[in-house]
Amino acid sequence: MASIRKQKSGRWRAQVRRKGRALSETFVRHEDARGWSLDAERQIDRGETPLPTRIARLRTLSELIDLHIMDMKEVGRAPGRSKDATLQMLKRDLGKLKLVEIDRERLIQFGRDRAAAGAGPVTISMDIGAIRLVMSHAAAVHGVHVKIEPIDLARIALKRLGLIGKSNERDRRPTEDELDALFAHFDANERLTIPMSRILRFAIATAMRQEEICRVTWSDYNARTKMLTIRDRKDPREKKGNDQRIPLLAVSGYDAAGLIEEQRAIRTNEDDRIFPYVHKSAGTSFTRACRDLRILDLHFHDLRHEGTSRLFEAGFEIQQVALVTGHKDWKMLRRYTHLKPEALHALADRKMTA
Repeated sequence: MASIRKQKSGRWRAQVRRKGRALSETFVRHEDARGWSLDAERQIDRGETPLPTRIARLRTLSELIDLHIMDMKEVGRAPGRSKDATLQMLKRDLGKLKLVEIDRERLIQFGRDRAAAGAGPVTISMDIGAIRLVMSHAAAVHGVHVKIEPIDLARIALKRLGLIGKSNERDRRPTEDELDALFAHFDANERLTIPMSRILRFAIATAMRQEEICRVTWSDYNARTKMLTIRDRKDPREKKGNDQRIPLLAVSGYDAAGLIEEQRAIRTNEDDRIFPYVHKSAGTSFTRACRDLRILDLHFHDLRHEGTSRLFEAGFEIQQVALVTGHKDWKMLRRYTHLKPEALHALADRKMTA
């Protein structure tokens, strides 16, 4: 039987004790307290768990998205720039929908609309995944009564329609002629303040990402052991605190430690970074150079691919390459094991002399 009492503050406190369950909520109006009590008793009788008032009042996808963002911020895992942009787009396009309106048909139409607007299969797949994440989070963490099955069915339908899918794995590697052209182009540009040729060589020597190269510091570098610590390395699960020590090798055609020592000659005390440059500026310089040299379909990130492949060509095993690249899933590395035919000569020579 519910108990409703007026507090000194003037608010009404409702308490429900039923079938061994004890719940309480505070309301401004007596009518709200009485209505909640009746609903709570009915839910307990049906074997359900009554939701807290603030959760029970959630009605739209936009409200669930805000709840998800708030929860993630509370545990120090606020959505990153890319994920936040996706969530904000969902609030704009679907946010006003009531939870009961998010069904298979509506999600399929959403996928069609996104495709018509120019979104690719990978992007739409991420959008549907974000909807599922928000909905399942609300159900698992807060007990919100939402249905996940329509989302899964919509994903299957959109996949059958060819509107969602995985990204095509890139296997673009720069040729030696392309690299020589890039080095000559950058070295001839006297106005360029970023040592792009050195950065490109370092990217291949270490298989590091563009942003990582422009973030490592002198305090992360151990010249005696030729080791470098990469802080907060990109990871699909948790980037923060994912530090990795990598060996600075000289097996890819470029000496990683030697390239760092070249930077020491131009080091200033104003910035502790080894390569104290804006990574986006380095990326822009690379893109512009490829355009000027008419080098087609080559991205800066392809240099990480090149560096990884060269480690395999040097004879390292998957588990050894992972110590450099930071891949946690060795399956991801398998696509880098396609060697250039020329590399077989060096591998054969090593086997003959072993």
